[in-house]
Amino acid sequence: MRPLSQLIVFAIVLIALFALQNASALEHNIAGSGQLDYEYVPTARNGNANAGTYNAFDGFTLEAAAKLSVDVNEHLSANVKVCVGCHGFEPDMFYFDYRFQDELDLRAGRFSPSFGSFVLRHDPANQKLTDKPLPYDMGRMLRKDVWNNGVLPAPFPSNGLEVNGTHWFGDRVQLDYAAYAITGFRNDTDAYPVDLNFIESHSPTYYISTNGRPAFGGRTAITVKMGNASDMSAGASGMYGIYDPHDRFSYLILGGDLSLRVHHTNVRMEYLVRRQEMDTDDPSLFKYAVSPQRGNFFVKQGAFAELEQPLVTDLDLVARLDGMTRNGNVLATSPLSSNAYVIRETLGLAYAFDRNFRVKTSGELWEFSGPDPTTGRTTEVSLHLGVVGTF
Repeated sequence: MRPLSQLIVFAIVLIALFALQNASALEHNIAGSGQLDYEYVPTARNGNANAGTYNAFDGFTLEAAAKLSVDVNEHLSANVKVCVGCHGFEPDMFYFDYRFQDELDLRAGRFSPSFGSFVLRHDPANQKLTDKPLPYDMGRMLRKDVWNNGVLPAPFPSNGLEVNGTHWFGDRVQLDYAAYAITGFRNDTDAYPVDLNFIESHSPTYYISTNGRPAFGGRTAITVKMGNASDMSAGASGMYGIYDPHDRFSYLILGGDLSLRVHHTNVRMEYLVRRQEMDTDDPSLFKYAVSPQRGNFFVKQGAFAELEQPLVTDLDLVARLDGMTRNGNVLATSPLSSNAYVIRETLGLAYAFDRNFRVKTSGELWEFSGPDPTTGRTTEVSLHLGVVGTF
């Protein structure tokens, strides 16, 4: 479906739901956000995504979304969300929830499955930095084509079913769970697939699965309230699927997350790892000799630790350390080695002029295991200035 057609469909849905609302008093909520970010990379004239933009990486980048939530009755609700970003115009979600009780909810449609804690706040309006952590990066990191984005680029909407629920043990301990079957990731383009193709996952042409096998996954998390303004959460996630049209190659993604809130101070940590099988039928495609044993896969890992601390009223300081590693064979054309890494250190400020309007600024220091093919640099510096609004 073309972007214009998608926009027309969304408009029709909005009009229809408002008409129903007037007729039957449906409870609904409309929310939206938009972030405009400018990234300046003084050290990497050729580290930009678009040729000819010199020191700018993508120049001004817009991420915007609008969401409609409708409570049909006490058990059934619906959610529709469209977004505009580096992937273009996309229906990010369109699903129904039928809640039998707090411990049992059935979700069906297009949605981002439960994985990790960052997906719950991936919207730019829910972050104090303009950029996502590297394990969840989707098209904004330096040398993104070489690394093929993060371990699990967010958001990652997919078609499928999910069962989830929440149970409280007393009034201090909360247990959440989710299990799902979804379309999952894919690579239908390459004759010899060696990695996931995340562009296909966001393209309307590929909304229908080609391999006929769903991906399966789930998440469980526990939250402990330590006081009226303090809590701690820990979670574990997993996802497994087949990504090629011939059902030969699989991927396994595992993750763990930990977060701590003490009054207005937030500390968050996450770790992700993906084991990815590759098509090695043509060894000449690879930089290194293909081992007959355990030579048909690579492992990509990523982690981040983040501190969010208010300095004064309306001004927050954010510090983040994140990075990724990739271990395994690479294509002969790749500048990466068989043991590559990237580390990033970020320091930023976020100032709220209004509850719904915030300015963000940050500086990033990048360290790569290998030199840039053009400049020969292994370190880069990037600067962000962003504005985000919500309604």
